[in-house]
Amino acid sequence: MENNYTYAIEAKNLVKKYKGFELNIPDFEIPKGFTTALIGENGAGKTTLLNMLAGLKLDYKGNIRFFDTNDAADETVKERIGYTGPGCYFLPQWTIRQVGEISELLFDGFDKTRYEEICGELGITKEKLGGKGKKVSDLSDGNRMKLMIAGVLARETQLLIMDEPASPLDPLMRDELCNRIRAYIEQGNGDKTVLCSTHNIADMENVTDYAIIMEHGKIVEEGFVEDLKEKYILIKGDVQDADKIQEYLYDCNKSSYGFEGMILSENLDKLAGTDISTETPTLSQISVAVMRANTDLKLKR
Repeated sequence: MENNYTYAIEAKNLVKKYKGFELNIPDFEIPKGFTTALIGENGAGKTTLLNMLAGLKLDYKGNIRFFDTNDAADETVKERIGYTGPGCYFLPQWTIRQVGEISELLFDGFDKTRYEEICGELGITKEKLGGKGKKVSDLSDGNRMKLMIAGVLARETQLLIMDEPASPLDPLMRDELCNRIRAYIEQGNGDKTVLCSTHNIADMENVTDYAIIMEHGKIVEEGFVEDLKEKYILIKGDVQDADKIQEYLYDCNKSSYGFEGMILSENLDKLAGTDISTETPTLSQISVAVMRANTDLKLKR
């Protein structure tokens, strides 16, 4: 990838091995000032990678560089990074109020008043019902995620690393999450960055600037979304035409009504003479096509 941008994260030769699985990424860069979506099927290595970046896994090989510094253990670097992940890293007996009080002690840039405001805005607390005294263990999965989101958004950070933040949220809150991610980026004036993994590609597409697609512990595609939409073209036509151009199809789904497939834009002129229509693909369609082309799963076409 051409080095035309500054980066919030740069990593080299990342390797993490498990029994039967290896994450191996020679180069990894997250452009500063944008929202990057990390996309891939279950077991692709997304959570492993994010845990390494968030400092939750330290037993890996390679070098990770944040904010132009090699010292990821520097406390000033940690202060500038917010993390949300699956499960919950708050103790179950803590109340919502205590989460704010403890976060204020742990992070210099934590604004407890702002935290309480966000909790109210997201419906985690209701003052008349004494919501701030509710324990973490009493919250639903969705409200636990909203609590983690409130915690990181109440801090003064420059990078958010979010592992599947939309998964436990209802459709309305997924939309609100996108709005808050967008506001976070805009408030930074090019200095704030979000990296999030997602299975809900369509829900997160309108806030995604850059996409990284993983399979088998490796990056198989990446780029700014608009560039990817120029790199790939969605085509539709009759089934017999699909057979004629099979060698150029990156992915294809057939039915009695015809076919729909993905090709590289550079191959479009090679399809002259076929009766096909073309469309600009969505990020979701590109992601599915790339994952299909790289998966080990035996999928029906």
